[in-house]
Amino acid sequence: MSNSNQVLLGIENVYRTYVDDDDNKVEALFDVSLEVEKGEFVTIIGSSGCGKTTLLRLIAGLDKPLSGELTIDGKLITGTDPGRGYVFQQGGLFPWLSVEKNIATGLKARGVYKQEKDLVQEYIDLIGLQGFEKAFPHQISGGMAQRVAIARALINRPAALLLDEPMGALDSFTRADLQDKLLELWAHDKTTMILVTHDIDEAIYLSDRIVIMTPRPGRISEILTVPFPRPRHRGGVEFLTMRGTILEKLHLATALPQPEYKI
Repeated sequence: MSNSNQVLLGIENVYRTYVDDDDNKVEALFDVSLEVEKGEFVTIIGSSGCGKTTLLRLIAGLDKPLSGELTIDGKLITGTDPGRGYVFQQGGLFPWLSVEKNIATGLKARGVYKQEKDLVQEYIDLIGLQGFEKAFPHQISGGMAQRVAIARALINRPAALLLDEPMGALDSFTRADLQDKLLELWAHDKTTMILVTHDIDEAIYLSDRIVIMTPRPGRISEILTVPFPRPRHRGGVEFLTMRGTILEKLHLATALPQPEYKI
């Protein structure tokens, strides 16, 4: 990294092993090291089962490494914290709460709702859901629900927003719209964002850097910088060239010899 003073997230020699339902030892992550700078947008891609979500859960403090360490602003991650917002693939909204009340839950959990309740409307405006404040999750679309989930995480002004395939279940038009909205929010708050996705185009469209992981055990195969500025055009020559490069590198990562497990 260019400047150690700008490093927000540090991941150093992290291993994560677990035992599956058949009592087999599974190496989910193997010697993973990564630094993410403040305000960066980093995407993690790789095949299913490569440890992307496991790594995101470790950053969130929802899980612990077998060895190695993860730090935020130089402080060891030992558990969950509002300073690390997490958005799940299905959003995870509370079905009995309205849009505005879902967004307010973070403020209430921190005991600052009375002082900061004006932020709720500010974030409703930012995500473009004016007029839906009183709507319940079952009354809005999947794309709207994901916007609410992102706003709920961002309202706490986290140092990092962790996104676990939040657009994976959306149709292509809704997905593209939410990608643009996510970039608007990123530019507005300057929040460091770390996204897990299977979608190469999404990674190129959104990211400053793209982390490619190998299949289990999950290692970082390569880290690519997206070399052209935003806004990015999905049909542009630079975009399509990088897409081809990543496809080739993913193929190589998948083709790397994997350890044999004796059962």
